[in-house]
Amino acid sequence: MKFTAIPYLFFAFCIPVPVLAQSNDVSVRVDRWLAIQQMSGTVSYDRPSGSRAARVGDRLQAIGDGITTGTQSGANLLLDTGVGTINVLEYTNLRVQRLDTTSDSGRITHIDVTRGQVRLKLRRFTSPNSELKIRTPAGLSGVRGTEFGVVVQPDGKTSIGTLEGSVVTEAQGVQVEVPGGFQNFTIPGQPPSPAVPLRDDPSLAADFVRVLDRGVRSVQLVGRVDPVNAVTVNGVQQTVDANGEFRSAPFLVPSFLRVNVVVTTPLGKSQSYELAFR
Repeated sequence: MKFTAIPYLFFAFCIPVPVLAQSNDVSVRVDRWLAIQQMSGTVSYDRPSGSRAARVGDRLQAIGDGITTGTQSGANLLLDTGVGTINVLEYTNLRVQRLDTTSDSGRITHIDVTRGQVRLKLRRFTSPNSELKIRTPAGLSGVRGTEFGVVVQPDGKTSIGTLEGSVVTEAQGVQVEVPGGFQNFTIPGQPPSPAVPLRDDPSLAADFVRVLDRGVRSVQLVGRVDPVNAVTVNGVQQTVDANGEFRSAPFLVPSFLRVNVVVTTPLGKSQSYELAFR
């Protein structure tokens, strides 16, 4: 039951942020959009009428428009106002929920992220009625200008890491502020966890455990990371619980087993581990 771990450290783009604001102003019809500035790998451009391969310059501008990224793929979206960018990482589903303009030129942008990871970098909004919200299966995150990252795991658990500015997470009628230098997570059906100092730590503790199921022998990787982090095992997204623990699907045991684990923080710092079972 031994493994060896060989870490490879690399860094991705920096963070995104949301803030909650409500406007009683009447919305007016103005062209609004998110445009694909850059992309790599497999990215689909999704509309209610169907999907196709995405292209640089494609615009998400109607309710339901979105993108889906595959393995080792990503895209960079520009907000029409030039207020900032949204970096969409691999395994992510992103959809437009609302794009409006108020009568006093406030911009209202609501985005659904059902799984995966996004990082936002936004300048401060000039209008008090502007708002940007990200909705996930666990709740809402809102921001008015900052840098932060959002991770949505397969079970909907949502993590926030804020580099600068302030993000407000809301679920079950409870709001928790996550200011610069802090992080938290929200589990579907529960209020957000308290904000704690940002760790941005992709370290991993793991071991292989033998499993016997109906006479079939296999091994399972059991690991622990920071609870806000995203984890993949051989390219498959894992569910990380409130204690930071995850369990992979069982592996049949050949004479030699090698498993790749990638741990990524909400701010995009990643570390890759090669684990060997002999």
